[in-house]
Amino acid sequence: MVNLLLLVSLPLKINLISFPFLTYASSCNGPCRTLDDCAGQLICINGKCNDDPDIGTHICSGGSPPTRGSCKSSGTLKCKGKSYPQYKCSPPVTSSTRAHLTLNDFSEGGDGGGGSECDDQYRSNSERIVALSTGWFNQGSRCLKMIRITAKKGKSVTAKVVDECDSVNGCDAEHAGQPPCKNNIVDGSSAVWDALGLDKNQGVANVTWSMA
Repeated sequence: MVNLLLLVSLPLKINLISFPFLTYASSCNGPCRTLDDCAGQLICINGKCNDDPDIGTHICSGGSPPTRGSCKSSGTLKCKGKSYPQYKCSPPVTSSTRAHLTLNDFSEGGDGGGGSECDDQYRSNSERIVALSTGWFNQGSRCLKMIRITAKKGKSVTAKVVDECDSVNGCDAEHAGQPPCKNNIVDGSSAVWDALGLDKNQGVANVTWSMA
């Protein structure tokens, strides 16, 4: 009878221990491999979730987060066993706004699902075009306007805003199954990455942007 109890209880104990790690994003100093592995406004740095220096969060360092121009999560969207923060706002736009440049396929069947938010059109990735996080997209007020993107190496390029990188909704057919964007994303075409001399294989790069 003792041996039978041990055999029954052992797998149950393992499942109880491992289950949380499969369903929740990592918090401060938790393990991570990609940008989506960290909860809230944390970012993956050297394999651990930490404060995002580009946003200025102080969650892990123990300090108080900035209140002026701060952008707080408006909710949480659960998708594929993970929780993603939702944002209706983005960090304030300045003459040198810090952002993460990501790579997007704007062609039909690409990353964005449907046509661009500005005019419901698909576009060639040879065009210098971008999608902005919901707060920066600002209900379409920046549609078809030009912005200037500058990489750390000092190279800069102008690109046209054609789409929204939705920071509120996601994980459905309209968004090609992708989770909500973070609130500090400039989602650029291949042409934007090439013009900045960046390696598209890295997937994300630190940049600044402003209205052109």
